[in-house]
Amino acid sequence: MESKRNRRLIGLTGGISTGKSTASKYLETNYKLQILDADIYAREAVKIGSEGLKAIASRYGESILLVDGSLNRQQLGNIVFKQPDERQWLEKQIHPYVRNTFVREINNSNADMVIVVPLLFEAEMTDLVTEIWVVYCKPIQQLARLMERESLTLEAAQARTRSQMPLEEKCHRAHLVLDNSSNLESLFKQIDAAILNPPLPRQ
Repeated sequence: MESKRNRRLIGLTGGISTGKSTASKYLETNYKLQILDADIYAREAVKIGSEGLKAIASRYGESILLVDGSLNRQQLGNIVFKQPDERQWLEKQIHPYVRNTFVREINNSNADMVIVVPLLFEAEMTDLVTEIWVVYCKPIQQLARLMERESLTLEAAQARTRSQMPLEEKCHRAHLVLDNSSNLESLFKQIDAAILNPPLPRQ
């Protein structure tokens, strides 16, 4: 991969439903930064006709597919969020595609970028970025937002948050923590400050 010197490649991560999309949209709209989103690439990795989708159907059977042949994400989620071994298997099918796509997009541009990767640490992609921002909110807020967004029970929401690295550990490893426990104005002010004054690496 080309040198990352003189470029800001911001790795934006956090926990599920902590506000990563809100932060990335603000950076894109207000600062015209190019956004690379791991979730988009992960969906591409299992689109109809992909090797990823074929592997999933082979492992779990045709019932994992919807009528149109696309992936039944809800059913797959019910499997992998309850079974760590299955989640790890799935990630091995998807993460290489996501990483290769990131590398290609980074090399094809000289622009500053925001690289949104929910599993930045777990997938060992920290080497792709020059600084790491973690979007944080209180655990009770995280569960409430996730339950509302995905129409999940408390048990299902807890299973999904437990499937990720603890948010506190991500914060400890970040160059910058954006606290999204308050309101959007507060979050955006923190982002403005970080753009004007890049965070220093943690010692």
